[in-house]
Amino acid sequence: MRTRLTLALAAVLAAACGVDKDLYAAKELEAQQNMKKYQDESQKAADLEKKLAATQARLADTQQELGEQRQRLGQLSTAKAQLEEEKGELQKKSAQYEQLAASLKGQIAAGQIEISELRGKMTVKLKDKVLFASGSAALNKDGRAALDAVADAFRNLKDKNVIVSGYTDDVPVSKKGPWKDNWDLSTARAVSVVRYLQSKDVPPVMLGAAGFSEFRPVDSNETPEGRSQNRRIEIALTAAD
Repeated sequence: MRTRLTLALAAVLAAACGVDKDLYAAKELEAQQNMKKYQDESQKAADLEKKLAATQARLADTQQELGEQRQRLGQLSTAKAQLEEEKGELQKKSAQYEQLAASLKGQIAAGQIEISELRGKMTVKLKDKVLFASGSAALNKDGRAALDAVADAFRNLKDKNVIVSGYTDDVPVSKKGPWKDNWDLSTARAVSVVRYLQSKDVPPVMLGAAGFSEFRPVDSNETPEGRSQNRRIEIALTAAD
């Protein structure tokens, strides 16, 4: 009887141990599967983080490029506005220009006088023969008539400078004349024009004279025509500042 009980107990214990082993194996397999899932999910999360970092880097690059393009666009817009403004300045003719051009219409048509205006600077160019006899700094009748019209246009101007510049060709002055060289002649002619404008009530505070001799030609001194272009008086009207 005792023997049978012992055997029965041993059988129950063996069955229980078998159940525990199966349960342990099942739990271990489940744990391994969960660990595998965790590792897989962790890898996916790491991959996503890498992709996110790469996307953010590309976004930052794109934003920087966009900012640079906007800056370039702004620069282009500013440059365009400046060009438009300069174009307008080039095309714009001041009231003084129109008045002077009308006053000197005859001399301009005859080719004695040229007028130009660029960026607020108006220049009246007169050939020397319109104003002076050869080798002289004394204004002739035609020269005084032309300067009368210039004085009419300049007389009531405010905050302006009127700079008269004399230029010659490279032919030396006569040794028998009163001038030491072309410096003397060009300067004396500029001063004669300034004094005449002052006599016609152009405020002297606006006036200035300069002689440039033969050293700033606008044409070649190799031909009579070129030398004629180089012998000139230029009257520049600019802002006082």
